[in-house]
Amino acid sequence: MKRMRKGDLKLVQELNRSLILDQIRSKGPISRIDIAKECHMSPSTVAAAVQDLIKEGYVSELGTGDSSGGRKPILLRFAPENHLIVAVDITNEAILIAELNLEAEVKRKVSSPLEGRKGNEAIRFMMEELDGFMQTCERLDHCAGISVTVPGVVNEKEGTVYYNSRLGLDHVPLKKMIEDRYGLRAWVENDANAVVLAERRFGRCRECPDLIYIVVGDGVGAGILVNDHILRGTRGGAGEFGHFSVTGSGLRCGCGNVGCLENAISWPAVFSRIVAGIALGRPTVFNELCGKDFAAIQPSVYKKAVHLGDALANEINEDIAEHLSTGIVNLVNLFNPGTIILGGCLALDNPALLERVRNHVDKRGLRVLKDDIRIEQTSLDPDANLIGGAAVVLQDMFRFSLVDD
Repeated sequence: MKRMRKGDLKLVQELNRSLILDQIRSKGPISRIDIAKECHMSPSTVAAAVQDLIKEGYVSELGTGDSSGGRKPILLRFAPENHLIVAVDITNEAILIAELNLEAEVKRKVSSPLEGRKGNEAIRFMMEELDGFMQTCERLDHCAGISVTVPGVVNEKEGTVYYNSRLGLDHVPLKKMIEDRYGLRAWVENDANAVVLAERRFGRCRECPDLIYIVVGDGVGAGILVNDHILRGTRGGAGEFGHFSVTGSGLRCGCGNVGCLENAISWPAVFSRIVAGIALGRPTVFNELCGKDFAAIQPSVYKKAVHLGDALANEINEDIAEHLSTGIVNLVNLFNPGTIILGGCLALDNPALLERVRNHVDKRGLRVLKDDIRIEQTSLDPDANLIGGAAVVLQDMFRFSLVDD
């Protein structure tokens, strides 16, 4: 028999530990002997791992359970409040930083606008904001790590942001930068990929292994889950839904193409149409809601105008639904998902958009593929990206089935 190498043994021990911790998290209170049965491990292996988990504060003893004969077993439970995760969400407009527990519950968060910063300046600003946040964390010795989510093409294994046209990011080694700076483990993931993990683990889609999450906000993107695996592509660029070509003309996108979906339905595009409508003298409730202060026109104001039945707002909402549905039909025909989740500032709390998208997809989708599909609003917003960042860390800690080949 081939002797197990030291490195292999350590890997097996780490895997066993993760499986044991996930059993306690998902099925606790649970006894050591029941963990051994569920995980098909020896009682001594479980006992050694549990001893370490208790010492490190991930698990605590609750009391005794019922005995089937002999000594009553001591029950174990997960202790999510003893450790924290720091999640950083880089959007095209702002930096959000939060502290979450090991159940992905947001405990506190701060938001700082980027105010036009791009490239190295945006990254430098993010690190400065993270410095300030970390200084206010009271239990950094119990920090499981720092997770960063960002739109664009991300190599999650290297922790490198390969490309983001809006922010001017190009081959930024964020994982290394953060780990060198704080001495903590770091993860870097595309924002939509992170949220699709969170939707599967913490949202309404816990029974759906084939799932697509679409964000419609400052930008447009998609996280695609196929048989419980994130679809990444060769360079991590799968899911660049915002760069689907939906028209043959229009403004040139930051990616260099014309006709990109993002240029038609993202918030900057919607804002431009609202301002243009006001400038042309169209009667609209935006005049009452914002006066001449264009800076006051925010996504929440836009959705309020839709709710009030404003003609300009509803015209734009219909165009968003039209373009978005064209892209979604292609995704449905290509991937045959069980559920599509819509998130982002334009989709959240916009039932009219959701209903129009459902109708468009029902009319245009391939019948055998679209008949039973669910199209829902995210259940995780407004903290979806932060929860997604935590889900990336927790997936690694607990060895969820949502892992990549």
